[in-house]
Amino acid sequence: MSGVAGKYIEVDPGIELFIQDIGEGDPIVFIPGFTFTTEVFHKQVAHFSKTNRVIVVDPRSHGRSTMTPHGNDYVTHGADLAKVLQKLDVKHAVLVGWSFGCFTVWEYMKQTGTENVAATILIDMPPKALSIRDGDWVEGSLDDIATIYNTYLRHPKGQRKFITDYITQVMVQRDLEPKELTWLVEQSMKTPYYIAGNLFASGMFSDYRNEAQAASKAVPTLTVVAAHWSDTATAYMQKLYPKSKVAVLGGHMMFWEHADQFNAIVGKFLKEVR
Repeated sequence: MSGVAGKYIEVDPGIELFIQDIGEGDPIVFIPGFTFTTEVFHKQVAHFSKTNRVIVVDPRSHGRSTMTPHGNDYVTHGADLAKVLQKLDVKHAVLVGWSFGCFTVWEYMKQTGTENVAATILIDMPPKALSIRDGDWVEGSLDDIATIYNTYLRHPKGQRKFITDYITQVMVQRDLEPKELTWLVEQSMKTPYYIAGNLFASGMFSDYRNEAQAASKAVPTLTVVAAHWSDTATAYMQKLYPKSKVAVLGGHMMFWEHADQFNAIVGKFLKEVR
């Protein structure tokens, strides 16, 4: 995204969010996942800004936005998104959330409703991250999640170890070049470990099942899931919010690794709903 101008929007006194607003047409808004930044969507921005107004947001304490000890939770992130869209005068947007960014999308609709939402695209995130019920689509076992929180997200070295392993084992399926891995890790590490821990806990203890179900009935919804858990995710969605269209592609960061395929899936969906 180098060379693409950005600007800052104040969402609370002293707290500014970095956004990029590119292109003209029907608006598409991209929200990155846990500790990641606008930069990860550069392939989507390049593609969709040719035909649409594309907005990408660094949530508070991510990327170039203000690092703050306050509001590092998805209730606040939803409220922040509402303020950004209001100040940019965005109407009837397609909201695209990746990973924990889906919580921001669901929280935004919980707070403001769906009147100003044209459609949602949810990238690889269950609406409730933790469960002990067999067959539920979850982020991991309770023991694994506790280990990440209590062991890795307590210092920069642990945060770097966690995000490196997650990138190479879950997010991307191919072997990364060293410079690619370094770049991805650096995007995440812009959020300090003590804030990352707050965001991690907030996401893991979120429950947006009601919002996911209601939103999928109110607006066209596409859920793109990674192949490694597609059977579980698809069966779960068929029970909870069956009106969502489902596409299966790659790993957790399929929109970056398989950008052409992902963009084609999204483009087809947008043509159907506009």
